[in-house]
Amino acid sequence: MNQNWNAGKYTEGFSFVYRYGQDVLSLIDAPEGSSVIDLGCGTGVLTNALREKGYNVTGIDASDDMLRKARANFPAITFLQADATCFTASAPADAVFSNAVLHWIDRDNQPKMMRCVHDALKTGGQFVFEMGGFRCAGMIHDMLAEVFRKYGYDYVMPFFFPAVGEYASMLEAAGFSVRYALLFDRPTELEGADGLYDWINMFVKIPFRAVNDSDREKILRDTVDALRGKLFYGGKWHADYVRLRMRALKV
Repeated sequence: MNQNWNAGKYTEGFSFVYRYGQDVLSLIDAPEGSSVIDLGCGTGVLTNALREKGYNVTGIDASDDMLRKARANFPAITFLQADATCFTASAPADAVFSNAVLHWIDRDNQPKMMRCVHDALKTGGQFVFEMGGFRCAGMIHDMLAEVFRKYGYDYVMPFFFPAVGEYASMLEAAGFSVRYALLFDRPTELEGADGLYDWINMFVKIPFRAVNDSDREKILRDTVDALRGKLFYGGKWHADYVRLRMRALKV
């Protein structure tokens, strides 16, 4: 599943995506000089963090806008344009890393992505990632579905948020051995007085494609108003994130 990205807005208003991703880097168990692919590298912030750890890193992303920013900010790194479900590596890598990307891929296309990752790794190579897990942003998506129905629309869930067992089984079927798996709540602070409104505008684009402009604004405002009592606290908006963090080896 792909959507158009505004790299400037993404970097300025949603820096928590790559900030939290710093923790996932520590799951890579490889010496300096190892080759690492950053799959869905975005603007390259974590790709550069991998480089600073001493890895020989390549970034891959499908977005022109993201890659332009990545190449401008980190010219010493190689960035390639490709979709996560149909990419190839020039040489087998020691690790494939991914942060906050895999939940954008439809469930039916997950095996394609996993085959690409498997083919891109050396035997024993590591697939290390974090993605949205089961019930990630559940309150937000539930309320959006309710408000969509109120205005006569169907809400189609735009993400794939698996449970540990479901995703581990998929990885095993693709030729991986799962060595670490953690599903955990991570309420995430959103920036600005309109944090939730901005979050929906940035990340929940696909369900709104069938909504006319007038209803779109009403749906957004009704959803935000309905969630204020649950997700606005301490003077800040929050998203009720659940994350799935895993490490698997190619066998």
